[in-house]
Amino acid sequence: MEIKITAKNIKLTPAIKDFAQTRVDRIEKYFDHVVWAQIVLAVDKKINQRAEIIVHIGNKQTVSATAVEDDLYKAIDSAAYKAEAQIKKLKEKSLSRRTRQEENMPPFIDPVIAVQSDVKFSVIKQVEVKPMNPEDAAYEMERLGYTFWMFLDEDSKQINLIFKRLDGTYGLIKPVKQR
Repeated sequence: MEIKITAKNIKLTPAIKDFAQTRVDRIEKYFDHVVWAQIVLAVDKKINQRAEIIVHIGNKQTVSATAVEDDLYKAIDSAAYKAEAQIKKLKEKSLSRRTRQEENMPPFIDPVIAVQSDVKFSVIKQVEVKPMNPEDAAYEMERLGYTFWMFLDEDSKQINLIFKRLDGTYGLIKPVKQR
């Protein structure tokens, strides 16, 4: 995790910088996808020490915590504690959402297909099969707005089926005698 430290109206000493970095590094143990953090340290009117910690998490979320204390170390510690609490809450929320989704998922279905003993037809349509060539059958199918059409082939005198494919082309099913 990359940590950027900015100081306003204060000299950033190595001790303050190390303390802030180690305190913010502990946030990473709560959430794996921390991208980077920004720490803004400031002194307001020489008595208020302000620490702001902004943590950017991988799933496009940002956690921001601010603390104002009379001691800069207390302010850093307090802001880090607030950021940790927010990150813990985010993690719990995502975990509970994930378990809720898993509970709502249907149980694993065995890939064996059960044979239905009673097949019910909602529509039974009788169609007069006319002898035609495949091009005429495609035209008739398009004219009626169907996605498939059964016809009697002029040449072979067999029932054929023409259908429209998803890519806009046509498919033709011709019967073949079993050996």
